[in-house]
Amino acid sequence: MSTKTWDGNAMSQGDMMLKDTVLVLSEDDKIIGSASKRESHVFDGKQPQGILHRAFSVFLFDESTNELLLQQRASTKITFPNVWTNTCCSHPLHGMEPSEVDLPEALKNGEVMGVKNAAIRKLDHELGISPSQLDVTKFKFLTRLHYWAADTVTHGPKSPWGEHEIDYVLFYTIPNKSALTIKPHPDEVDAVKWVTEEGLQEMLKDTTLLFSPWFRLIFQRWMTGKNSWWSDLKETMATEKYCDYVNISRFDPPKEHLGGGGNAGPKFLKGDAAKKQGAYGKIKAHKESKLRQLFQVDEVWSALTLLYLKPLVSNLETPYIQNTFSREELMFCDEILGKVSRSFAAVIRQLPQELLVDILIFYLVLRALDTIEDDTTAFPTMEAKIAKLKDFYEQALVDPNWKLDGVGEGDELRLLQEFPKCHTIFSQLNRDSRIVIADITKRMGEGMKEFIVKDMGQGTATVEEYDRYCHFVAGLVGEGLSRLFAVSGLESSSMSKEIHLSDRMGKFLQKVNIIRDYLEDYVDGRAWWPKSIWSKYSETDDLGYFCKMDDQKVRANSLACLNELVTDALELAPDCLAYMSKLHCAEIFRFCAIPQVMAIATLDKLYNNPDVFTGVVKIRKGLSCQLILQTNTVEELHGIFYNFSQSIATKARRTKSDPSRERTLKACQAVIDLTESTRLRRTKMWKKVCVALVGTLAVKAFVSPKKLDVPLGYLARGMALTVTTMLFWNSTIYPKNNKLKSAQKMSKNDID
Repeated sequence: MSTKTWDGNAMSQGDMMLKDTVLVLSEDDKIIGSASKRESHVFDGKQPQGILHRAFSVFLFDESTNELLLQQRASTKITFPNVWTNTCCSHPLHGMEPSEVDLPEALKNGEVMGVKNAAIRKLDHELGISPSQLDVTKFKFLTRLHYWAADTVTHGPKSPWGEHEIDYVLFYTIPNKSALTIKPHPDEVDAVKWVTEEGLQEMLKDTTLLFSPWFRLIFQRWMTGKNSWWSDLKETMATEKYCDYVNISRFDPPKEHLGGGGNAGPKFLKGDAAKKQGAYGKIKAHKESKLRQLFQVDEVWSALTLLYLKPLVSNLETPYIQNTFSREELMFCDEILGKVSRSFAAVIRQLPQELLVDILIFYLVLRALDTIEDDTTAFPTMEAKIAKLKDFYEQALVDPNWKLDGVGEGDELRLLQEFPKCHTIFSQLNRDSRIVIADITKRMGEGMKEFIVKDMGQGTATVEEYDRYCHFVAGLVGEGLSRLFAVSGLESSSMSKEIHLSDRMGKFLQKVNIIRDYLEDYVDGRAWWPKSIWSKYSETDDLGYFCKMDDQKVRANSLACLNELVTDALELAPDCLAYMSKLHCAEIFRFCAIPQVMAIATLDKLYNNPDVFTGVVKIRKGLSCQLILQTNTVEELHGIFYNFSQSIATKARRTKSDPSRERTLKACQAVIDLTESTRLRRTKMWKKVCVALVGTLAVKAFVSPKKLDVPLGYLARGMALTVTTMLFWNSTIYPKNNKLKSAQKMSKNDID
């Protein structure tokens, strides 16, 4: 259909709903099909949020007065009638001439001539602004937003209509509105109005007026206040300062527009702001029932032990720490550590006093940096985000007054707002520790910049890029920790040179998290699964393909993809064990070992598990407590890795059609070969214990068989012999246990 044959004046609203063909999109804005305007806007049980399609929003300004032209949508409109909104909002269509279809390459320089052609067509149709009054090349494309909204205000809570769009924002300026002819179409527009920003703010306060949800989102996010698109209109139009052609901002609607015929709930909502960043509650967590957890008696006992009988002890109250660091600022750092990471907080606090505060500050500094990188809505452009990242690693550890407001949520927001307190403690660390923390922060920030400018909606492109990302956000952390261990004097100076093993250990932990967080990352539009892997199993060009678990073919493909990624992570496990064998300090060993046993347990839980594609999979809390209590020695660490590797191997043998099966079994065997000797030694010990006990009873039977019915005395001797045997074998077959010593008992010879 060409614009010559498309005549909005000759069609009713119903005609356009049936005849207009919109561009159906994947979540990353790739065109994957078409649908009628009517079909795409239906909200029902089959498609609770309609069909995602492309749209545009035009904002036309008078340069002389800095006023924006608003329209009030006609009362005869089927969707969102009577609402005030921006100048023009509609859809590019298939089959138009000139073309209204933009392919991905059109985004690279912001040309998007397709949506601009569509804007010319609809400004003429809705407002009677002739194409001769406009220059299509002067539209300024700024960014895209992905939003949805049910039209519940018009049609009630079960509204059959709504919008679900990736909206291209276009600005246009004219020297003076007096030169513009406007003739609104009565079926499209009831009224028009030129407003200043202050005038619009007053309109928004008027509860008798209705506004479109997309207009409110755009205005509140980017167009109000100082240094906004509107207040800085000249620069907005003349430069690329506010342009973001890479990322798509994603928004749920105001609560009054939730629901509809499909009873749609939040799609992107970050949830409770009190929750730590990265766990917003957008995606359900798969948990075992409380009853089933209670049946794990050993885990319940471990949880009670860790909570009440043998809790991890914090070393923050030692005289050395209390006399070295500012008390009030240290209390803040400890408090915020517990808020932003409950799991890491406990293992950090049990570190030796010579190292504890260094690691605590290292963690908080990197968490602050990560908060800036993670926030997808706080910055008007990617350039602005990159500038803040650079500002952080160049200034935050230098300027004692540096802080940042409006970035992150909940406790992460507070961390950045009160960062000067962290700086105070940072400045009181020894010089070598400060050098390490500053160096890793800078290198990580530079690595984050590399990935911020990329469109990560469909994951990393290759395994190499996947590894590179994991290196920047986790491998560097491993390197930094090794260097801090060395400068503390609690580990050998050679640990600072274990760059390869440190990197591999960090990557192992990061890859497990990335695999587990598939759905949450995909919804956020910042995914990391490498396309070179997942594209082998997807029948579409969309990472979201794997979510359709009710389709048996998709389910099989999804599990095959998952298992290859689990195997890729598991292949790092031998290097993690090699790293751990180099540690001498018991507290440092536990600090490093606990996250690793959690990771191997999580890998076992993830393998061949369809729940990964419908929520977040986590190991039981009781199992976590058990692992914490049972990770004290190299032998215990090896035993845990052995058991979970065997479990994965058992599952792999059952999945005979899995393409990665042999590779998985090989990866499991590599871990088993490294750890099996520990299991055999433990098995031999218990065999000898049993032999000793049985032997004691046999002697008793031989010496006094008639008294075998009163064995208490001999049984007591047998138990004593059993304990003695256990202690003997524990000291002889586990010589490596002697390698790990508490920091308080270590000497220079132990480290060297």
